[in-house]
Amino acid sequence: MFKKFHGVKLLFVVVLGLLLLVAGCSNNTKSSGEESSAKFPDKPIKVIVSYSAGGSSDIGARLLMQYVEKELGVAVVVENKPGAGGWVGWEELLNSKTDGYTIALINTPNLMTGYMDPETGRDQNLENFELIANHITDPGVIAVRKDDDRFNSMEDLIKYAKENTATTTSTGALGDDHIASLKLNKKLGTKFNAVHNGGAGESVTAVLGGHVDVLFANVGDVTTLYKDNEIKILGVMSNERSPLLPDVPTLAEQGFDGVVSWSARGYAAPKGVGEKEMKVLRDAFEKAINNQEQIDKVQETGLQVNYLNSEDYMNSLKEEENGIKEISDLLGW
Repeated sequence: MFKKFHGVKLLFVVVLGLLLLVAGCSNNTKSSGEESSAKFPDKPIKVIVSYSAGGSSDIGARLLMQYVEKELGVAVVVENKPGAGGWVGWEELLNSKTDGYTIALINTPNLMTGYMDPETGRDQNLENFELIANHITDPGVIAVRKDDDRFNSMEDLIKYAKENTATTTSTGALGDDHIASLKLNKKLGTKFNAVHNGGAGESVTAVLGGHVDVLFANVGDVTTLYKDNEIKILGVMSNERSPLLPDVPTLAEQGFDGVVSWSARGYAAPKGVGEKEMKVLRDAFEKAINNQEQIDKVQETGLQVNYLNSEDYMNSLKEEENGIKEISDLLGW
């Protein structure tokens, strides 16, 4: 009887010990997972730039990442993935792991036109992205040659373009320059005809050479030309004057309300990244973008830093998306 009771007691102790061991392992596993999440990031973060190395998008991203690295405490590595108007890189982003270790530079309006154009067959939209922050907003400008006596104000240009076809530069179909000219046609009844080319440099050459009437570009493309007195900037296509061109009035100031155009560059992760990881990324980018040294260095390149948090950034992109929808008939959509 005693031996039987002793055997049962021993078995109970062994089973209890095993249960405690399993519970301990379970708790340790949970703690390890929580610790791993709390450590984010604990390895390098990849930033996809959907344009070639050496361009303004690449330069701006690499400059900012120096400051993001300091905030995150890990290496932040830029990888260039050009092609398909930016969508080679953005497709890679959306197909990456949702662990917060892959993010991308987002260029607009190229992002939206790349999925809004029915010919692309894409079914993505803004909801596929977890936005981090906007970094740069580069407003559109309208300019002509310095010696072009036909146009000394936006009023001169609009009056002419309502009565005559005026050629305009465009760095590519569905780019911000092209869309800006279509917005004016839709809103004001002008007859701007975009002449597409390979980039801002070609746009400038075409206007200075007298091959195209009007330069549609961005502030960052023209500040040096303006300072060198090679062009007349008739107006800035933003709600407020650019701090880089403080003496140039906006279109609204000249009586042409409701027509804005800009190229923006911000950052996003794929949808599905955890809230904790997104908060870490958003906090780091907020501090890095608002770092005064970073702001000064970016402005030296002719670009305008414009920090927007994820919510304001999303609202800005939706506003631009709606603006594109308004001219969908002119785009043949």
